[in-house]
Amino acid sequence: MSDLETAARQWLAIDPDPATRAEVEALLADHDEAGLADRFGTRLVFGTAGLRGPLGAGPNRMNRVVVMQTSAGLARFLARRSGTPTAVVGHDARHNSARFARDAAEVLAAAGVAVVLLPRALPTPVLAFAVRALGADAGVMITASHNPAPDNGYKLYLGGPDEGAQLVAPDEAAVLAEIEHVVAAGGLPPTSSEVRIAGEDLLDRYVAATAALAATGARPALPWVYTPMHGVGLETVRRVLDAAGLPAPEVVPSQAQPDPDFPTAPFPNPEEPGTLDPAFAAATASKAALVLANDPDADRLAVALPEGDGYRRLTGNEVGLLLGWSVAEQADSGTLATSIVSTPGLRRIADRFGLGYTETLTGFKWIGRARGLVFGFEEALGYLVAPAIVHDKDGISALVVLLREALRLADRGSDLTTRLAEIEAAIGRFDSDQVSVRVVDLARIAALMARLRSDPPTAVGGLPVTAVDDLLEGGELPRSDVLRISFDAGARLVVRPSGTEPKLKAYLDVWSDAGSPEERRAETDGRLRALRDGVRALLA
Repeated sequence: MSDLETAARQWLAIDPDPATRAEVEALLADHDEAGLADRFGTRLVFGTAGLRGPLGAGPNRMNRVVVMQTSAGLARFLARRSGTPTAVVGHDARHNSARFARDAAEVLAAAGVAVVLLPRALPTPVLAFAVRALGADAGVMITASHNPAPDNGYKLYLGGPDEGAQLVAPDEAAVLAEIEHVVAAGGLPPTSSEVRIAGEDLLDRYVAATAALAATGARPALPWVYTPMHGVGLETVRRVLDAAGLPAPEVVPSQAQPDPDFPTAPFPNPEEPGTLDPAFAAATASKAALVLANDPDADRLAVALPEGDGYRRLTGNEVGLLLGWSVAEQADSGTLATSIVSTPGLRRIADRFGLGYTETLTGFKWIGRARGLVFGFEEALGYLVAPAIVHDKDGISALVVLLREALRLADRGSDLTTRLAEIEAAIGRFDSDQVSVRVVDLARIAALMARLRSDPPTAVGGLPVTAVDDLLEGGELPRSDVLRISFDAGARLVVRPSGTEPKLKAYLDVWSDAGSPEERRAETDGRLRALRDGVRALLA
């Protein structure tokens, strides 16, 4: 019997799920070494604030055993931080999310953690809010956010001094060590039904706090379209809009209700081509002024505006500048924050309004920890507009602020497209793009990064390089596998491995603040095109 078969049979001895047991039994009966290796040859990597992967059997999949062992490791970690730890657990509407959430809560409870379980499938921002509102030591959200239907995940927040932010180093390593201890011990951890179900008052508090962001006297007619992308956002969004007195949207019927199979959007990321087509069709029919979309767990926001005969989806950077300007206009002090892969235009806004500015590593686990934060965003449609409510991206509060601004502008006979032009006139034109190299062998990514470090370019796309900043060498930011390349023109390039996919990603930013709008556009378009072609050649 091979080591893989032995591992599979040991798994069978503890797996409480008939579906994943049957999966393993079929693999063993067929002597499917490749299938066994894929599931039992390694373990899901604990990082990016938790776990994420396809559903299925074995330690390299999301399943009840992995969730229970992870929760037991978390309980050990919490016990070292607090004598009487507390936690809150939530889940979205994906396959197995409710079961995984119950398993996590019952394992934590058996380990002496006082657990509150959210009453039903709710958005991730509600869980992030609950960690702070309840003063919990930790929060667990069962979600795979905008991943495809076969995936699920285990997202972890820490309370206390971390104020409900996502997990970062060195705590990541400490939690992982405790999980490995549980796995090495073998077996399933004990469970307890001593779990308290949260009341509606917790959601009411989130709704009230988020609705308060809409304070505005402007109530012009503003037809708009909303889609929750088959996720859990609609109920909470409707409650917030009603509490705020904001106009109700036309909801895309084919995507309105939670559906873990995502039938109209197999990859339910609103950045993906085609995912918003049903919303665009509805908006065109009703002549809507605005299209807003949340991803399935409602922690991201996508925005589209009328353009020509259709609608143009704004980039995450454009939405970040719109929201950043709105927050900065009303802030007396504080810090605007964004990640190193997002537009540097936010720095110009901070300077214009006399606010602080900081750049962080990628992810809201870093952005949410910026000191004095009043607004943070990342180009992948993540926005933190109300740090007093959550310390993570929140697509619902971002929706409220964006809608508030659209109403205020409409009351003055203007709109968000005009506001974008006004921001450009004030800070210059900023454009961005991405180039990705997808690989089969992850060693290729390491080899590409090593080549760029040992032989850095002197020019890319005809643009002379002025500096190469290697974040592995340390500095103001924590060490990270990232290269930042600066040019003598208005351009920069950031190269890093993806944290969630087998890709090497290059982020391109260009800008111009000279001449007319047409001249600025021509300059940034040409610079971006040259840089894009140069990056593709560089990474070939």
